[in-house]
Amino acid sequence: MPKRKIKVLIVDDSASVRQTLKQVLESDPDIEVIATAADPFAAAACMAQEAPDVITLDVEMPRMDGLTFLDKIMRQHPLPVVMCSSLAGAGTETALSALERGAVDVIEKPRVGAAKFLEESRIRIGDAIKSAAQAHLRPARPPAGLPQPKPKLTADVILPKPNSQAMIQTTEKVVAVGASTGGTEALRVFLENLPADAPGIVIVQHMPEKFTAHFAKRIDELCKISVKEAEDNDSVLRGHALIAPGNKHMLLKRSGARYYVEIRDGPLVSRHRPSVDVLFRSAARYAGKNSVGVIMTGMGDDGAKGMLEMKEAGAYTIAQDEASCVVFGMPNEAIKLGAANRVLALNSIAGEVVRLCL
Repeated sequence: MPKRKIKVLIVDDSASVRQTLKQVLESDPDIEVIATAADPFAAAACMAQEAPDVITLDVEMPRMDGLTFLDKIMRQHPLPVVMCSSLAGAGTETALSALERGAVDVIEKPRVGAAKFLEESRIRIGDAIKSAAQAHLRPARPPAGLPQPKPKLTADVILPKPNSQAMIQTTEKVVAVGASTGGTEALRVFLENLPADAPGIVIVQHMPEKFTAHFAKRIDELCKISVKEAEDNDSVLRGHALIAPGNKHMLLKRSGARYYVEIRDGPLVSRHRPSVDVLFRSAARYAGKNSVGVIMTGMGDDGAKGMLEMKEAGAYTIAQDEASCVVFGMPNEAIKLGAANRVLALNSIAGEVVRLCL
């Protein structure tokens, strides 16, 4: 019996974007575009005829904007929604709001470009749709009433770069975290539960370019620790979390007792850039037993092999459990490889990380 295809409804006011996105999606044999719509009113009419498995939704549209339609979908007939954004200017902030309101993922609008860009776009968009089709929808986060974090530590001690490049003895712990679909909310929960003097954290969240800086800024406002988009040569410090910039790989490096990050271009690794495998393998090499690895919700296997390398290098590794995942792909692959020392619910991960790094 042939495998059932994932049925997708495309909602975008641009005819060229609808056509390009349709071509990109239909190049994947597992995906079927059942309809396209120029606005939410036309989309509602399409949905009355045939229910899609996944909706791609433009952020800015006439007559009704994407957020308003997303709210209606989540209240009236919850379905996996992937926001399709230019991710420029206010569009990025709107996309972040969409994730808080229940959208599963955000993709960058496909555009005409070099063959390499179009091929990578096809992989990323196709994976986002497949991941969304597997997602366990969860209640949206309320926009108000969030607790106010305590003031952040300001007296951070930055170790100078030593003259010798030799690896000197250090017991400072580093936490490497990887996540994909559902990861923006999972990371919020994890980071909000950390104390102000938490160990240094390096994070790869599968995100489009230009999205990570806004995401880091928003999370920073909610947490006791400081959160920022990583820049090349940033030091990894207590009370700080660095998030890999979209469309760039991030590696953990060490010079003497100083941990820092290196930001690189390069091909997709495990179908992603940034790749969790790239981060985890660098943590295994440069931090070894002084590192803790955490793999969270997401589709696919990015990070599974890298986490195994961390464990084999002496790191302690944690996988998020199925019940608290939006998509139990990446953690499940790590568990199947024997890469996880422990499997924990999302709400328990921060406490375990702090305990391990005392």
